[in-house]
Amino acid sequence: MENLDICAAQYCSVAGNLNANIDRHAQFMRLAAKQGVKFLLFPELSLTGYEPTFARKLSQAPDAEILQPLRELAKQLRMTTVVGLPLSHAGSGAVLIGALVFSADGSQTVYTKQHLHPGEETVFSSGNGGSFLNIGSEKIALSVCADFTHASHVQNAVKAGAGVYATSVLISDNGYPRDSRLLKGYAREHSLGVLMANHGGPSGGWACAGRSAFWAPGGQLLVSAVGTGDCLIIARRRQGVWQGQTVECSTTR
Repeated sequence: MENLDICAAQYCSVAGNLNANIDRHAQFMRLAAKQGVKFLLFPELSLTGYEPTFARKLSQAPDAEILQPLRELAKQLRMTTVVGLPLSHAGSGAVLIGALVFSADGSQTVYTKQHLHPGEETVFSSGNGGSFLNIGSEKIALSVCADFTHASHVQNAVKAGAGVYATSVLISDNGYPRDSRLLKGYAREHSLGVLMANHGGPSGGWACAGRSAFWAPGGQLLVSAVGTGDCLIIARRRQGVWQGQTVECSTTR
C-alpha cells in the first residue's frame, strides 16, 4: 500500500476579509508542505468565514484572478489544496457553498455543497458535488458539512472506491458530539479513513468546536486537535499503518 500524507487545516477565518484569508491560507500551505503533506483540506467557507450576510458580496467565480496566488502556490508546492468560499454561478445569480480544489499539477476542479442546513437556503443554492480526487493511488471523496449527515453521500463514495472521505465543516460545540460519532461510525462501518477540517474559532455567530480530526479505517480516532485555535492535523500512512501528528500554527492576522 502506497505511503500517504494528508492534512486538515484547523483554521480561524478573518470574518469577511478575503485578502487577509488568502495570505493566511498561503502561510498554512507552506507550513503543511514543509511537513511533507500532499493533500491539504481547509474548513467550510474558509476564505471568508461562515458569514452568510457577506456571502453574495464576497462570492467569486471559480477562475477569479484574486485566487491565482493560491493556485500557483499549490502547483509550486506540489500539494493538492482544498479551500472553501462562496461561489457565484454564472448566468443564474445563485451563490453556492464551494470547495475549490487547486491540484498539484496546476489544474483546478470544483466541489459544491449538495445538502444545505436549514436556513442556508435563504442565501445559498444547493450544488452538485464534484469529482473524486486522486492523490497518488488513493481516491479521496470530498464533502462539505451537511453532506456527511446523509448516509447515502458516504455510501456513494465507498461504492466508487474512495479510501478517504474528507469533509470541510463548521461544527459548533453543541453539535460536535453527535457529528463526531457519525464520522467515527463511517470510518468503522466502511473501513474508511475520515478526515475532518473544522473552524478553529468563532465564525458567523457560531462558537466553533475546533477538534479537527482523522479517524483511521476501522474507527480509531488517530489524531485530533485538543480544542480550538490554528493548527494542522496530519495523518500519515506508512506500509499500511496510519500515524497521526498535530502541528501548531503561528500565523499573522
